[in-house]
Amino acid sequence: MIGFIQQLQRRTPLGWLQLNRHKSRFLVALSGIAFADLLIFMQTGFQAALYNSNTRLHRSLEADIVLINPQARNIANLSTFTRRRLFQTMDVPGVKSAEPMYINTVSWKNPQTRKETMVLVIGFNPDKPAFNLPEVNSQLDKIKLQLDKIKLPDTVLFDRGSRGDYQEAIAQIEQGKTVTTEIERRTITVSGLFKIGASFIADGSLITSDQNFLRLFPRREPGSVNLGLIQVQPGYDPQQVATALQKHLANEQDVKVLTKEEFVKFEEHYWQTNTAIGFIFSLGVSMGFIVGVIIVYQVLSTDVNAHMKEYATFRAMGYQNRYLLSVVFEEAIIMAMFGFLPGFAISTGLYALTRSATNLPLYMTLARAVQVLIMTIIMCMISGAIATRKVLAADPADMF
Repeated sequence: MIGFIQQLQRRTPLGWLQLNRHKSRFLVALSGIAFADLLIFMQTGFQAALYNSNTRLHRSLEADIVLINPQARNIANLSTFTRRRLFQTMDVPGVKSAEPMYINTVSWKNPQTRKETMVLVIGFNPDKPAFNLPEVNSQLDKIKLQLDKIKLPDTVLFDRGSRGDYQEAIAQIEQGKTVTTEIERRTITVSGLFKIGASFIADGSLITSDQNFLRLFPRREPGSVNLGLIQVQPGYDPQQVATALQKHLANEQDVKVLTKEEFVKFEEHYWQTNTAIGFIFSLGVSMGFIVGVIIVYQVLSTDVNAHMKEYATFRAMGYQNRYLLSVVFEEAIIMAMFGFLPGFAISTGLYALTRSATNLPLYMTLARAVQVLIMTIIMCMISGAIATRKVLAADPADMF
């Protein structure tokens, strides 16, 4: 290893000298790579935000196992199953509790702007907190000491992470003032706040009691639920309990048993395979990669053509093809590293801008940065491999 490092130190950085000699060409190449990286960063970022935003609710559930209808497509299209299945689960060893949850999307009037927007309404038993959200649980703790706010008729908790203009309404709620609006021509009161965040499905969420949910949606049968939230007793493995539940409910055609992790993957799979948006983001990443390969190839190919006589001279002097190829690959790696930096910086800024405008969970992560850097290096190496064909064809007898 030490000998290899000493050899690198003695080696003339011919690739860097060639790039540095034509600064304008070098800057154009860096701009192209940065643009390709920007495309990849934005597409991978939007794709991650798609999956994360649409599974935040799933991850926040206070449950080890979830029951859904086999016909369910995603969190906004869950279908229903009979509540009797929840009582049946209590016969399985390891099941601690089984609680119903009701979910539906609805258009409501923004209490601040009075404009209609789509939100997700979630109903559950307030005596059995269904979310691992500190703000929601604190509301429920206060209820035990005073009145149970969301048990009051037409009372809801509002998602402070919703997309839209809600600053004034949120400030009023925090001050304890009454904020009212309408859902399905019914006046409701917003009595508290929590935070899950906007998604691609809805601009926000509302939490209320199961009784209030049924008041808002009178056509919904109380015995028809969307989710069954099952908690496992301490000492039991959720996967083993889920397997036992599957066997116990094998003859029931209206229910499917999933662990919490499987429920998250169920939602991700829907967006990956059943919607065009998941395919579009993946296609965008591929297009960014191809654009980068083409741009780097054009630069390297031009550089090789401009120095073809020099490469032929090296061959006449006895330099092996390996050395000539290393010069081209050196240029490719240098361009990859220097082109990645501005693409990374601009993407980080655009992430923050998009996050502020849409309330989507769009963050620059170390894993994504490393992933795009590796893709950039591979992109430039592919371009270098294509460009080296001309170097190998450099024959001194033809040049002089």
